[in-house]
Amino acid sequence: MLQDKISIFRMKTNVVYGNNAVDNTGVYVRELKGTRVLIVTDPGIKKAGLLERLEKTLKEADINYTVFDEVVPNPPIEVVEKGIEVARKAEVDLFIAIGGGSSMDVAKAINILYTNGGHIKDYAGVEKVEKPTLPLIAIATTCGTGSEVTWSSVITDPEEEFKFAILSSQNIPEIAIIDPTLMAKLPPKLIASTGMDALTHAIEAYVSAKAQPFSDALAIYAIELISDNLRKAVHYQDNLENISKMAIASTIAGAAFTNGLLGLVHAMAHPLGGMFNIPHGIANAILLPYVMKFNLVANPEKFARIAKVMGENIEGLNEREAAEKALQAVIKLSTDVGIPTNLKEVGMDPSKIDKLAADSMKSGNVFSNPRKNTIEDVKTLFRNAYEGNL
Repeated sequence: MLQDKISIFRMKTNVVYGNNAVDNTGVYVRELKGTRVLIVTDPGIKKAGLLERLEKTLKEADINYTVFDEVVPNPPIEVVEKGIEVARKAEVDLFIAIGGGSSMDVAKAINILYTNGGHIKDYAGVEKVEKPTLPLIAIATTCGTGSEVTWSSVITDPEEEFKFAILSSQNIPEIAIIDPTLMAKLPPKLIASTGMDALTHAIEAYVSAKAQPFSDALAIYAIELISDNLRKAVHYQDNLENISKMAIASTIAGAAFTNGLLGLVHAMAHPLGGMFNIPHGIANAILLPYVMKFNLVANPEKFARIAKVMGENIEGLNEREAAEKALQAVIKLSTDVGIPTNLKEVGMDPSKIDKLAADSMKSGNVFSNPRKNTIEDVKTLFRNAYEGNL
């Protein structure tokens, strides 16, 4: 007799959502009993004037803070090591990450080293962080990462050209602040790439072999929100309403994949980022249709549901035909927001496919992909995605 499947739905984070929500950050720091804060961010946040708003609310609450603003995309180990030195010198008791996924990944990694010691690679894998970390407030400035509610931190090892993931319940922020006004002036290309990143999170979580009813409910709603709003968020001049809905979708998708997990898109995207410094959202967006086509046969019922919520007419179609409509819907959305159609356009070297595939197979996301796969399957997917062979 088969044992009943038991799932755990994680949702530790209190989510604060609304226009100008960031202006209350000082209050939340006080509630968490923070007195010496390390702000982890990237130079672009300061340039955009967003850091100034955060500093203002901390000053009003009489909170001492230090800024570490050396985060870069696909953050390498070196950035984490620089950040831990700043944290130790400031003797911080709370972390704030403001930015996209890279800032949040680095803040989580610094927090782990600050409280647990060792080298950051010691914690690669699942639940290897033994000691409690300090409180973390995550403030999203893009509409795609979902990291403000997730248990993951992804860091690049430049020597091995590999991105490794630290999956730990200690990584989950206490508070996530979702303030659409921080995203109102995002460049269209960044809205497109981060929005497609969020769509990838939602689709992979929904069709995952580890999906569960609670994650399914969040994932399918996120897919619907993104399908309805991403084009307008990218192309409309006055797009705050659409940005607001994309921000909600991104966070919801983050909660979905923390619980339902991901699949081959992310397993393959991480090596691409580590080896070629391709932005994570772009790598995901390019790979998504190729992996969906590969996975269709494993879960046609769910792919058919995706097609329906993305606005495709599936009336009168059989399940497989309806599932294929999901692939078409994603391709149309990706094209409409200007995503490249293949990996050749973003500088992937096809001579590295064997290593890319081998590194992909090291990912835990392989085991939650809905369709069983081999390293040869992954090589074929990389070749197809390089050539644009759908």
